[in-house]
Amino acid sequence: MKQDFLSLADFSSKELQDMLVTGLVMKDRPADFRDSLKGKTLGMIFNKRSTRTRISFQVGILQLGGYGLVLSPNDLQLSRGESIEDTARVLSGYLDAVMIRTFAHEEIVEFARHATIPVINGLTDFNHPCQAMADMLTLLKYHSTLEGLKLAYLGDSNNVTVSLLMACVHFGMHMSIVSPEGYTLDPAVLESVREEAEQKGLSITLTSDVAEGVADADAIYTDTWTSMGQEDEAEKRLKDLDAYRVDQRVMSLAKSGAFFMHCLPAHRGEEVTADVMDGGQSLVWEQAENRLHIQKSILYHLMK
Repeated sequence: MKQDFLSLADFSSKELQDMLVTGLVMKDRPADFRDSLKGKTLGMIFNKRSTRTRISFQVGILQLGGYGLVLSPNDLQLSRGESIEDTARVLSGYLDAVMIRTFAHEEIVEFARHATIPVINGLTDFNHPCQAMADMLTLLKYHSTLEGLKLAYLGDSNNVTVSLLMACVHFGMHMSIVSPEGYTLDPAVLESVREEAEQKGLSITLTSDVAEGVADADAIYTDTWTSMGQEDEAEKRLKDLDAYRVDQRVMSLAKSGAFFMHCLPAHRGEEVTADVMDGGQSLVWEQAENRLHIQKSILYHLMK
């Protein structure tokens, strides 16, 4: 049976832990996996612009001995009305796996339903599981275990927030999501992890109070306030989220030595100040690099 990587909710904590361990080994000893996917071809469909996702997946499959084929909407008959179902069946006959970065999450679910090869979620408007796994890999470098850590997320509760919450629950981390009214997490997402969080004794806090949310946090995380497709809301978002900018004052409210995290691209002066983004507590460049290592691990686990 093929296995897809659409959401962290589809995996057990043990399976995700194994992916993290493999990612760490791949980062330290890349030569050990040089031909592990020799002869395999990964198709990459991009309906959204991309820097980190495109380059990390393309380099990743090459470093594992395979080949990456980049496909834009204009390269496929999808842009002329061919159905997702037909496209999935056709590409399943040519490729060994496909990664899709798109808008509607339902599109990638539909594609996976009809594909006979693994389908990987490179980002949808609902979630971003590859990013969350890279973030967990990054934190694991600085802590012997993720269990018991606290992650505080500030700003718009978007697709990154959804996957971070799922990751925190899987790996035994507490999480606070700090957002103003109108930008809070979908209650259905919170409900989907509530039982597991309670079983593990984890604290999941939703608040609009910055000081309350970041207290005792081991890491403070934020993302751009205006995602792709929301450009017409930019002015309103800047006003609504102004009090949730991560600056040195906010960092001082967290645990001493707390890290700053951002999935990029960042807008210095909006969701984060330049001195925090470029300061000694920032992990953003490691997060970006670790997209390569964890995605190699995901490819390896799905395609080997």
